[in-house]
Amino acid sequence: MNPFDDEDAADKLFGDLTIDEPLEGGPGGLTEPTYRWRELDQISAPKAWTALAGWVSWFVATYRLTSSVVPDCWWRHPELVAELYALQKAELASYTPTDPGFGPLGFHERLPLAIERLRQETKTIGCVGLQVHRETSPRLLPTDDPEFLGWFTKPHQEATGKSGTAGHVVGAVRTMDQYHRKHGDDS
Repeated sequence: MNPFDDEDAADKLFGDLTIDEPLEGGPGGLTEPTYRWRELDQISAPKAWTALAGWVSWFVATYRLTSSVVPDCWWRHPELVAELYALQKAELASYTPTDPGFGPLGFHERLPLAIERLRQETKTIGCVGLQVHRETSPRLLPTDDPEFLGWFTKPHQEATGKSGTAGHVVGAVRTMDQYHRKHGDDS
């Protein structure tokens, strides 16, 4: 028996949910869907942007974030939008009627890492040092290179025959005997 299994606690938290019943969100009722920003359409985009803009304003004011973390032109940078949206969804998911309090704690435990990522992304973008928006260009990787087209048709991962390790190592030494033979070490 696993000492961390507590059927009574799980029943108290989730016992009133049926299999097909949607989870309720905050005070407004059902939670909004999670969008993939590159797939927003004319109907979902205004709603998603309005909600995110309001949340980012709250987030910056509440946590007293400087423009070196979230620049004024945050909305013009997809990498910042993605990070802020992930934070928005994580924060909203942390406050549910069935959460006993661990959601907000988990959000705040992860928050310093997210703030540091935002700071690094903002530094890379360069808008803060200039105190004006700097347009960036996405790096587009070629996928029509003949070498790549030949590469992706093969698996490039050898099965080892041992469960749990099959196909996870590319070109590495698989046994200590192979290591010693390869490196000339007799120990």
